[in-house]
Amino acid sequence: MVFILKKMHHFGSLIFAIGFLAPLTAQLVTAMGWTPPFGLSPIVFGLLIALALGLPANLRGRWF
Repeated sequence: MVFILKKMHHFGSLIFAIGFLAPLTAQLVTAMGWTPPFGLSPIVFGLLIALALGLPANLRGRWF
């Protein structure tokens, strides 16, 4: 269990981005009535935005 938690901690920013930022972005797009570009669904658009923010944060080790 400790081994799994240590491995998950390494990918914490990506887990946060996929689990929180992606659905939040999708809900914001839907609530505002926006249409995502290129005919993407709101959740796919949210995942792209979240990964664009989470991957550099994971590689650098910090969000800012």
